[in-house]
Amino acid sequence: MLKLVELFTVLSLTIIVAIVPGADLAVVIRNALVGGRTAGFMTALGIGLALVVHSAYAIAGIGLVVSQSILLFNSIKLIGAAYLIFLGITMYRGASRDMPVADQATAMPPLKALRWGFLTNATNPKATMFALSVFVQVTAPGTPLAVQIGYGAIMASGVFLWFVLVTLFFTQSRVRDTFFRAKLWIERSFGVLLTLFGIGIAATTSSTR
Repeated sequence: MLKLVELFTVLSLTIIVAIVPGADLAVVIRNALVGGRTAGFMTALGIGLALVVHSAYAIAGIGLVVSQSILLFNSIKLIGAAYLIFLGITMYRGASRDMPVADQATAMPPLKALRWGFLTNATNPKATMFALSVFVQVTAPGTPLAVQIGYGAIMASGVFLWFVLVTLFFTQSRVRDTFFRAKLWIERSFGVLLTLFGIGIAATTSSTR
């Protein structure tokens, strides 16, 4: 019964974290619209791989140390904030009315999309707290290692599948055609949004949890 409660909690947290709008969602939508489905899928994969990393250090116990240290946690928040601000400014300055090239795969190389997704999530303090909430607060001391690894796999695959669905929706012809009619301002809006996410994270680095 305890394991069923843990599993239900992990599934519930994964769904909530995946659906709630944030930097991950903004990057997936932007890359899917600009680079096509492959770019969207690779961005989603990068986010999923980053969650594997978060899960690994939470299981290893490093996450507990971070959760108890204001200095370490705020350092992670500042790194994440700096990356999001950099990404937002880059996105804003790189916005254009026209597609860069006709070939979407060339416009957004798969490895670049993977890197964007991975770094966006890896430096996101919300993703850190997501992993900690599962492995420090949800699981019991007696939860087997194999079960904890399974929870990590559920988290990573669940978020990945959600962003695959997001990519499939935003790469539909009608959706993409609408995007291209207002490409310049939509890309700039995504850039401003990511920058604001970064500023918001940085502004809370001195707060206690």
